[in-house]
Amino acid sequence: MTKEMAALKNRTSIDAEEEPPGRSSRMPIELDEEPPSTQLTYKSNFFRQVPEKDWNDWKWHFRNRITTVEELAKYLPISPNEQTQIRLVAAKYPLAITPYYLSLIHQFDKDDPIRKQAVPCYQEMAQGNMGSEDPLEEKRDSVVPGLVHRYPDRVLMVLTDVCPMLCRHCTRKREWQHGSWVRTPEEIDAMLAYIRSNKAIRDVVISGGDPLTLSTERLETVLSGLRSIEHVEIIRIGSRCPVVLPQRIDQELCDMLSKYGPVWLNTHFNHPNEITPEAARACDRLLRAGVPVNNQTVLMRGINDNLETQMKLNHGLLKIKVRPYYLFQCDEVQGTEHLRTPIETGISIMEGMRGHTSGLAIPTFVIDLPQGGGKIPIQPNYVLVQTKQELIVRNYKDRIVCYRNPKGSSVSGNGSRNGNGKKNWENNRLSQNQKPVSNPKIADDNRAFIRS
Repeated sequence: MTKEMAALKNRTSIDAEEEPPGRSSRMPIELDEEPPSTQLTYKSNFFRQVPEKDWNDWKWHFRNRITTVEELAKYLPISPNEQTQIRLVAAKYPLAITPYYLSLIHQFDKDDPIRKQAVPCYQEMAQGNMGSEDPLEEKRDSVVPGLVHRYPDRVLMVLTDVCPMLCRHCTRKREWQHGSWVRTPEEIDAMLAYIRSNKAIRDVVISGGDPLTLSTERLETVLSGLRSIEHVEIIRIGSRCPVVLPQRIDQELCDMLSKYGPVWLNTHFNHPNEITPEAARACDRLLRAGVPVNNQTVLMRGINDNLETQMKLNHGLLKIKVRPYYLFQCDEVQGTEHLRTPIETGISIMEGMRGHTSGLAIPTFVIDLPQGGGKIPIQPNYVLVQTKQELIVRNYKDRIVCYRNPKGSSVSGNGSRNGNGKKNWENNRLSQNQKPVSNPKIADDNRAFIRS
């Protein structure tokens, strides 16, 4: 066993009261012979003999994470060749899956979207030279260990590298090779001191790893310290626990969070299959505690890179009262190239949603730029020409609309500034689907004009 795999195997909750990982209460069953369309799902699929008391205990799930190929093969049909490949990948990028999240996998479907997010694949190594370990250059923008200050009014606190599950697309995949760690009280004090001394900071994001792997008591110490700083207005927690370990969202946690509002939680649903009754209950508990829940999806090849899946995902999120917030282009992280999609894929999805569903169901498609460039929104080109007098735009039906600016308004953006709107529009149309228009002042079936 490699040093990296041994380090992962020993990962437990950081609480002193946590017992070492055990195996006595997990009893795998024989693989079902039914096709994926009819097989059992959720707990009964693999863990029907686990008592409900254990299944509802987040610490049981954490202790019993699947972290080796041998364990994984008890639940999924993996050929000897695949097992060898997974071992090679896991030597660099380890494996860890909660029993709950494993139970969502259709065991005979190798293209299952849950499986692709959780189970190592050989492409992580085959294309491992593409991208970089830290494409967002978080280390460069760290002002004290664990505190990233990139935007003027916001900071990011990275409290731990421990996660319930190791997502194959993780932005901080580089940390997996360094063993498990948690920020010391002294390191957290240094972060709080920096925030306290910079009054421009009004928004603090708590992340990891997953900060909800900390004990509720330890997390409360951080929140209490932040709330003692007068200029900190908003606290955000980034956690995938509602998706991969919803049992963690218990009443004790929610009661604690309710004392330190406004606290927002950003979670990470990537596929409709992740929206389960357990996940819905976890989000509902947070909302009842006064903690709004936003979702940040990562666009990934073969998992959610089509309009139908994204629409179903976002509609499902709204049904459980979770707001679709961001759709992220997959970062240029080493070991994730096989999951990355062309930018055009995301733009096409956004264009397919706009006008065909509620604005509530449409996230902002963003790229987190390399070299610490920050997030920028990307969307289809709707503004074809902009002058001091008017904008020529297209709507979701590809109708061309001329919209008048109020008199005396200033022009911003990259539109035309010379008043030759018609000529520039005809010469520089951004939509490949538009037919040439001889006179934009004559309306036909494809154009409308808005005048006041």
